[in-house]
Amino acid sequence: MSEATAVVTGGASGIGAATARRFALSGMRVAVVDLNREAGEALANELGGGASFHSCDVGDPDAVERVAHAIEQEGPPVRVLFTSAGLIANAETVLDMDMEAHERVWRVNYLGTVHACRSFGRRMTQRREGAIVTVSSINSFMPLPLPAYNPGKAAVSRLTQLLAVELGRHGIRVNSVAPTYVMTPPLRARMDAGLRDEKKMMAVHALDRLPAPQDIAEAVFFLCSDAARAITGVTLPVDSGWLAAVSYKTFAGGVPWTE
Repeated sequence: MSEATAVVTGGASGIGAATARRFALSGMRVAVVDLNREAGEALANELGGGASFHSCDVGDPDAVERVAHAIEQEGPPVRVLFTSAGLIANAETVLDMDMEAHERVWRVNYLGTVHACRSFGRRMTQRREGAIVTVSSINSFMPLPLPAYNPGKAAVSRLTQLLAVELGRHGIRVNSVAPTYVMTPPLRARMDAGLRDEKKMMAVHALDRLPAPQDIAEAVFFLCSDAARAITGVTLPVDSGWLAAVSYKTFAGGVPWTE
């Protein structure tokens, strides 16, 4: 993956920062895209190797296009795009949800993914190579009381499939990762504020640990590597067994084992 650039939106912290570090470790030049200038610039300096930071609201298509142009001008060419920028939300009902906040989540999580994939995807098609990984969520597989975040992540998964078909003929693969709760600073803050119940979260996972940002980064790196050259259009759960356990552990007849 040398002599190529990896673009990471939402790259200043959490999963994005961990993935930026993983690509830098492989020898790629990394372009960090985020609104957090202080953290983004610090990470770019840490990564070295010509890494750069670009301030951008991914919900603004014109801003994304300007950043895409600037990164391409810096070179080397963009071979990888990881669309990690996103907002998380708290539980609410459809009837009582905050519509302004709802629209903001969709503007960043879904439309931000669309804008980045369009701007960088167009450039990748000219070179007929590249790999894109979007960020869905394990809760996109089932309904949860997150009426903006939950349907939005399901939409990202479907968008990923559409792009896989449309860009595949240009030699570009498009996949998605679907994390469960990942122990990032925003999640820890919500847990500390009583907005997430850690005990309940762990009760619906097969493993006794939540993924760390580095675990998601390794999955993204794999999907962008030649080892995954025949994989496109998939949403890969990185979920400590949440998808398997959430149904199993609620069986009305009781589970056939005890701790």
